[in-house]
Amino acid sequence: MKPLKAACELGEFIVTVESPPPKGSDMRRFIERATRLLGKVHAINVTDNQAAIMRASSLAVCKVLRDMGHDPVYQITGRDRNRLAIQSDLLGAHILGIRNVLCLTGDYVTIGNQKETKPVFDLDSVQILKVIEGLNAGRDMVDNVLKGKTDLFPGSVALPETQPLAPLLMKFRKKVMVGARFFQTQAVFNPDRFNKFMDFARGFEVKIIAGILLLRTEKMARFVSKHIPGITVPDALIQKLEDAGPERAMETGLEIAVETIESIRDLCDGIHIMAIGAEDQIPVILERAGLLPCAPGLVEG
Repeated sequence: MKPLKAACELGEFIVTVESPPPKGSDMRRFIERATRLLGKVHAINVTDNQAAIMRASSLAVCKVLRDMGHDPVYQITGRDRNRLAIQSDLLGAHILGIRNVLCLTGDYVTIGNQKETKPVFDLDSVQILKVIEGLNAGRDMVDNVLKGKTDLFPGSVALPETQPLAPLLMKFRKKVMVGARFFQTQAVFNPDRFNKFMDFARGFEVKIIAGILLLRTEKMARFVSKHIPGITVPDALIQKLEDAGPERAMETGLEIAVETIESIRDLCDGIHIMAIGAEDQIPVILERAGLLPCAPGLVEG
């Protein structure tokens, strides 16, 4: 599999996945899962204290993935860092050989489990993208010349099922104007809404990688639909998970994920799989959706 940037430039169908760092220093399970994905995905996203829950450093874990042979996507939020730290960490990413950066504003600390945390929010996702534009040109935020510029490949997120859609489209345009090259979207469950978003996004020379969330249970589906911005799980899918019962809920979730990929595959430039708490199932989704690379010497009919 080619690195993410090369695959985007060549117009390949992109496959990325999300893998949260461990909550601790034991990397054995993370490495085991990542090993199973070698040669099967273009890149692996490493989350940055997602949902305001403390985990190991995204930057450090990205370096581990790079040393394994993966192309990592370094996620960086404005919630936990001021502009000095953001610029410093971005320079550090380049020095470590990490090129892909997903720029995020960050979840509010009130949804996490250390609610006394003091949020920073010095820069939002649009401003972080602007920082990367400057660093890539060899200048910091106050126009000082760097001793060596960066070569970062910046991306951000989009919420294509947000209602109303107009504010999202305005922010999407701003992100493109300050240099976003790819977008990984929030989970898609409504192909019609996603199609309307793509009608707008196709006017820009950026890659749209659609989010696919593995729903493990009916309870999870209800929770994300109610509490996670930009996600609306249709009642029919929630009912399908409820009817499946505990014994078949995971299998039903896998079926929904594969069906969603099949329904939007022709609309976007790739898919981004999020299997929160069930990362072992990612290879299963890839296989069932026909997204595994062909073996050497084989030709698709």
